[in-house]
Amino acid sequence: MSIWEAKDIKDAFSKEVNHEAATSNAVENTADNVMDILADNTACDTIKEQRILTPEFSEDDLGLDRTLRPQLLEDYLGQSRVKENLAVLIEACRTRGDALDHLLFSGPPGLGKTTLAGVVANELGAAIKTTSGPAIERTGDLAAILTNLEAGDVLFIDEIHRLNRAVEEVLYPAMEDFFLDIVIGKGPAARSIRLDVPPFTLIGATTRTGLLTGPLRDRFGIAFRLDYYSPDELHDIVVRSATILGVSIDKHGAYEIARRSRGTPRLANRLLKRVRDFAMVRRDGEISQAVASDALSFFEVDELGLDSMDNKVLRLLTQTFAGRAVGLNTIASALGEDAESLEDVYEPYLLQQGLLVRTPKGRMATKRAFEHLGLSYESGMAEDSK
Repeated sequence: MSIWEAKDIKDAFSKEVNHEAATSNAVENTADNVMDILADNTACDTIKEQRILTPEFSEDDLGLDRTLRPQLLEDYLGQSRVKENLAVLIEACRTRGDALDHLLFSGPPGLGKTTLAGVVANELGAAIKTTSGPAIERTGDLAAILTNLEAGDVLFIDEIHRLNRAVEEVLYPAMEDFFLDIVIGKGPAARSIRLDVPPFTLIGATTRTGLLTGPLRDRFGIAFRLDYYSPDELHDIVVRSATILGVSIDKHGAYEIARRSRGTPRLANRLLKRVRDFAMVRRDGEISQAVASDALSFFEVDELGLDSMDNKVLRLLTQTFAGRAVGLNTIASALGEDAESLEDVYEPYLLQQGLLVRTPKGRMATKRAFEHLGLSYESGMAEDSK
């Protein structure tokens, strides 16, 4: 193919892509992509945005998140096993001069999947293009993004499990063989062309691994699952963030914030911001354990990291229903919430902490829930037996 033929194909392809959709928004503005994900969600996500303890990314986190993101592996705290594996892969990739295998990061929201993708790109010395699954609506959007990549670039797709199935089909050959099969035009005049894509690394992030199709999941060279952080790891993160933000905090104050952060760095940084504001207005600006405890109690975050709604659920099960098994819809009606919000937003952490169990008859509070609320487990169960 001559250079002029290649130019004609590229011009025709560009016109078709521009006719389908403007793709600049899918790549250039990470914050807008994140907010698009939030805007696409239902009433369940509205509740998440209103909770101080939701691990989901919110508009309030944008400025803080940019400031506190680590840039290199040595600055990234926690996830030791993942970091060690990535260090080996990246060093081997540098030695060979090849593109890094495609990576898949999975795990609950707020654990640092997006941050880790940026760290990998920085360690590789490569540019990173960021988008999200819902933002890539058409195959032309994806094709425009891929053809604008340079050799060795990193393409990060957040919420990759929400990719359109037609878009996935175009992505498969690009991931495996670095080419795209594109149909230009419509009807009898349509023609298929093959475009080469420079070797690149795709990093996908998902909170719902089970929703990924098998063919897409199998095309990632290696998959990492990020785990919840320990209080000690979160303590180090809080101290680092406080140093960057210029907040005066002692180790006991940092640990108080860390242990109420539900094992999630995003929540730890968000709570640090709230405690900082409280200390500036109600105290002398320095954060000690007492100040942190008072601030978190003021914002209705208790010692287990539960907020007011979590405690309402537990009180309903332990006091109103005296420890009996209760159906999800009954709980939702009693609290004035919808069942989907309860199941997706509130229940997971209560289950993780052993405060709630699901039984064939319904939801039941555990002995630990009674003890957390200062109630007698035996008396509650005796009331249930009447």
